[in-house]
Amino acid sequence: MDKIVYIFIRFLLIAFILIGCGNNNATAKNDKLSIVATIFPEYDWVCEILGDKVKNVEVTMLLDNGVDLHSYQPTINDIAKISDCDMFIYVGGESDGWVNGALKNAKNDKMKVINLLEILGDSVKTEELIEGMQEEGHDHHHHEEITEEKYEHEEEKDEHVWLSLKNAKILCKVIADNLSEIDPENKDIYSANVSAYIEKLSALDEEYNKMVNGSNRKIVLFGDRFPFRYLIDDYGLDYYAAFVGCSAETEASFETVAFLSKKTDELKLPCVLTIEGANHKIAETVVANTYSKNQKVLTMDSMQSTTSSDVKNGITYISVMEKNLDILREALK
Repeated sequence: MDKIVYIFIRFLLIAFILIGCGNNNATAKNDKLSIVATIFPEYDWVCEILGDKVKNVEVTMLLDNGVDLHSYQPTINDIAKISDCDMFIYVGGESDGWVNGALKNAKNDKMKVINLLEILGDSVKTEELIEGMQEEGHDHHHHEEITEEKYEHEEEKDEHVWLSLKNAKILCKVIADNLSEIDPENKDIYSANVSAYIEKLSALDEEYNKMVNGSNRKIVLFGDRFPFRYLIDDYGLDYYAAFVGCSAETEASFETVAFLSKKTDELKLPCVLTIEGANHKIAETVVANTYSKNQKVLTMDSMQSTTSSDVKNGITYISVMEKNLDILREALK
């Protein structure tokens, strides 16, 4: 897979260089600062930190058409944007295997590069398989049930670091510091903006704490992939799920569905959770196999499929996390 990605990126870079050579005389350099972010949370954080200065900066969100982080492959235009930008922000996990090739051939050797996983260091979690969770590449005819409480899953890093408000505060500060370095004239504005934004993140973090502390339940169940481990761990909750967060699986085995249905009954859970963009079939099947068959199927948004249309309609990182708080509150009743 790594070799295929490498060949693909080399092809894009060659095409980009050829196109660039043909357009050198026709294209004038844009005087605006250019910032490229791979995913929506990064993009929204940048816009919040820029504040009113956003109109003077070209901010690009690469994954803007509903394709999630794990399925995305860059276009020639994407590579070109990265090559010339002043700041590039990406997650840095396995899904970003294409990035090194793009950066190696970038035109701007003064580019600020922010790797979220690198910033967070030892606090980055590895994917884990827990009891009842289906393994990647599962064979439906030879199922081996996972009976251990938890164990690490091939040491693959859990990329969904933005779903922790605590992580968001750390990452926003680093983004603001880098912005101040490439645009020192406005560093006081960026410092004030990030401080105000971090206060909002802290207030929402406290709302999560209060909600969890006042809840009757301390466990949730996902009939889907589980990208919310950072959020769940932040507030001391437990969980069950069909697949790990970065899984490519879309169909759950009979054993997985049966296990989740049994747990839903045992724990008397009021709902089964799923994530945005899914068809919710697994969660609905889990509910259909419980005794009462009346649990709600509720959706939490991991911001992996946020589109440019969503942005135009006013969605923000904080608004999504507020909605997730409401869903989690109902799940923990």
